[in-house]
Amino acid sequence: MAREPQQGRGRRDRDEAPEFADRLVAINRVSKTVKGGKRFGFAALVVVGDQKGRVGFGKGKAKEVPEAIRKATEAAKRNMIRVQLKEGRTLHHDQEGRWGAGKVVMRTAPQGTGIIAGGPMRAVFEMLGIHDVVAKSIGSQNPYNMIRATLDGLQKEQSPRSVAQRRGKKVADILPKRDEAPATSSQVAEEA
Repeated sequence: MAREPQQGRGRRDRDEAPEFADRLVAINRVSKTVKGGKRFGFAALVVVGDQKGRVGFGKGKAKEVPEAIRKATEAAKRNMIRVQLKEGRTLHHDQEGRWGAGKVVMRTAPQGTGIIAGGPMRAVFEMLGIHDVVAKSIGSQNPYNMIRATLDGLQKEQSPRSVAQRRGKKVADILPKRDEAPATSSQVAEEA
């Protein structure tokens, strides 16, 4: 007599619901010298995100590359942060992040700019779901420090809604006032 598989049992079904994209940032071969020669191992650095405002990074070490990547991916999924995005495509305001000797500067950008950032920062922005940003790394070029500095800056990101709520004001009071349409050169010439 064959049994039908039971549905909805166990924890695994709930955990698999959100689909994450991952990006391998760096792989490092390390060696340990022992009596008979050298033993090699691998360290992997992976960034994981849902491309809708959640991102995380992890590192894993193992004797084989695939195992190191698997461990790093699992660690990244456990250490995810949520970032509030403006219109789902860019940052709300310019931001600076630091970690150790690493410093990164991130600036909001108009639509169509794309991701102007290098290596590890680009991976974080792509996994986060940012489409328009200008970023520069100053200081350490170590990918671990660059990713941690980027995440440090992203954690400081605040939306106008959260600032208004914290200060007990309306969102319109927080955002800068927009002037009327700027005068064109023909209008300026007519006035003169």
